[in-house]
Amino acid sequence: MAKKKSNNVKKKENLLKKNYKLSWDYVKETKNFIYASIGLFFLFVLAGAFLPTPPEIEKALIELINKLILTTEGMSQGELVNFIFLNNIQSSFFGVFYGIVLGIFPVVSTMVNGYLLGFVASKSAEVGGVFVLWRLFPHGIFELPALFLSLGMGLKLGSFVFQKNKIESLKDYLLNSLRVFVFVIIPLLIIAAIIEGSLIFVG
Repeated sequence: MAKKKSNNVKKKENLLKKNYKLSWDYVKETKNFIYASIGLFFLFVLAGAFLPTPPEIEKALIELINKLILTTEGMSQGELVNFIFLNNIQSSFFGVFYGIVLGIFPVVSTMVNGYLLGFVASKSAEVGGVFVLWRLFPHGIFELPALFLSLGMGLKLGSFVFQKNKIESLKDYLLNSLRVFVFVIIPLLIIAAIIEGSLIFVG
């Protein structure tokens, strides 16, 4: 009985290792799409930080930030971690699987997230000085890689329409994207939520 249980544990461990390896193999295969999402993201970070923001957009962004602050106000550390994780996992899921529509959603999401980060960084620096940006840095250590992976997967997924065997390519991309989402992106988002929730709560 004990031997059978031990064999089952080993099988599960081997299955986890296999899927984890396959996940990173697909990440490597998708690297050009991930690099493209990183480049586009930081282009819009610069745009949000240094280009004048139209008054209507600035008002909408400030309202969005204030709404987020009001939503999280009074939450315990555990509730805050849970809130951040659920929001991030939803965004990442959409970033990956809405990419099926020619990769349009990941592109738009990359631009919006980049611009928002640049805008927030710019406003934070205006209020607290440029060194306040170092306080924002820990928040993105795990969250940004998860975001880039999600958006890169989404762009790759949308490229199935350019393949000869579209249906088979779509199935392959979907399966591999789901594997990466489960074995790489979700663990990164769990760590990111714990770190970010703890920093905000302490701060």
